[in-house]
Amino acid sequence: MNSKETAQLIEAISSNWQTEMYGYHTYFGMAEQEMDPQRRKTLRNLALAEKHHADLWAGRLIALGAPVPEYTGPEKGEADSLATRVGGPDLALRRLELDESRDIARYGKQIREFGDPETIAILKEVISDESDHYLTLGGLIRHHLSPEALGEEQAQQALDELIAQREAGQPKAASWIGDAIYGVNDGLGAIFGIVSGVSGATLGNSRFVLIAGLAGMVASALSMGSGAYLAAKSEREIYEAEYARERDAVENNEAEARELLSLTFQVRGLSAEDADHFVGHIAEKKERLVEALARERLHMSEEGLSKPWVSAASGALSTAIGALIPVIPFFFLAGIPAIIVAAIVSLAAHFAVGAAKSLITIRSWWSSGLEMTFVGLVEGVVTYLVGIGIGRFA
Repeated sequence: MNSKETAQLIEAISSNWQTEMYGYHTYFGMAEQEMDPQRRKTLRNLALAEKHHADLWAGRLIALGAPVPEYTGPEKGEADSLATRVGGPDLALRRLELDESRDIARYGKQIREFGDPETIAILKEVISDESDHYLTLGGLIRHHLSPEALGEEQAQQALDELIAQREAGQPKAASWIGDAIYGVNDGLGAIFGIVSGVSGATLGNSRFVLIAGLAGMVASALSMGSGAYLAAKSEREIYEAEYARERDAVENNEAEARELLSLTFQVRGLSAEDADHFVGHIAEKKERLVEALARERLHMSEEGLSKPWVSAASGALSTAIGALIPVIPFFFLAGIPAIIVAAIVSLAAHFAVGAAKSLITIRSWWSSGLEMTFVGLVEGVVTYLVGIGIGRFA
C-alpha cells in the first residue's frame, strides 16, 4: 500500500474502533439498567464482544504504526441518551438492531474496498459476530426463545404471532373507517369547543362565531391532513430505508441473509429442514428474499403501507366535515337560539360518531354513543363558561 492508502485505512479502522467502543459503552450501560438477570447477562456478553472487536482494531492500528484514538462518545453510549430515557429499553434495542445491520453492511463494503489481508481477516470475524448480535437483539426485542427451546406451546404462540403480524400488514376496510371516524371526531370536538367559547364570550354573535369556527375548521383540516401525510410518508420512508439495508445485506452476504431468515422461521415453529426449504424457495428470486427480510424487520409489507396523499385527503376531508357541523346553525341563526341549536346538533353528532365507533370495536353502539355525548357535553359547558368569563373581563 502507498502512503495515501495507508492513511485511508488508518482513518477507517479508527472509525471502526470508535463504533465498537460506543457499542461497548452502550451495551454495558443498558446491562446496568436491566432488571432481568438473563437479559442483563446477554447485554454484558454483547458489551464484551464489542470490546473484543475494539481491541482487534486497536491492535491493527498499532501494527500500522498509528496511535489508538481516545474514545469521544458519551460514557454510557446510547444507554443514557434522551431517546432511550423517553422511549425505553425496547426502543433502544430496536435502534441498536438497526445499527448492527448498518455495521454489517459497512464492514462488508470495506472488505471489497480494502486490499489489506490482515484487516480483511478482522472484518470477516467482526461481521460474523455482528450477525450473531443482530439475531440476539432480535430475540431480546421480541422475547423469543432459541429454536432448540421451543416446545409445542411456544410453537403455537409463535404461529399465532406470525398470523397476527401477517394480518397487521394487510390493508383493511376497518382501518379506513377508523381513520375517518377519528378525523370527524377531532374536527367536531375542536370546533365545538371554539364555537361554545366564542358563543359564551359574544352571546352568540353569529359573525364572530362564523369567523372563529370557519378559521378553526380550515386550521384543523390542514393540521390533520398534513399530520396524516407526514405520518404515512415517514412510515414509507422507514420501510424504504430498511428495504435498502436488507438489499445491501443480501448483496454482501446472501448466505448469511438466508440463514437469518431461516432462523427467524425456526423460532416461529418451523423445523430447520422446512425453514431452509421455505427460504430456498423465497430466495429463488433475490428481490423476494429482500422483501421477506424487510417484512421481518418491520412487520409490514409495502402493500400494507398507507399512501401519503390518500391519508392526507381523507384526514383533512373528514376533519372538515366534523368541524363544519357546530358552525352550520350560525349561518341561519344568531344569539341564544343559534347557541341552543348548535349545542343540540353537535351533541347529536357526538352520539352518531360514538355509535359509529362500534363498527370497529366490540362495544355496543348506544354505550359508545352516550360516552361521546357526555364528553361533548362537558367540553361544551366548560368552554362556554370560559368564554363567558373572557367576554366579561376582556
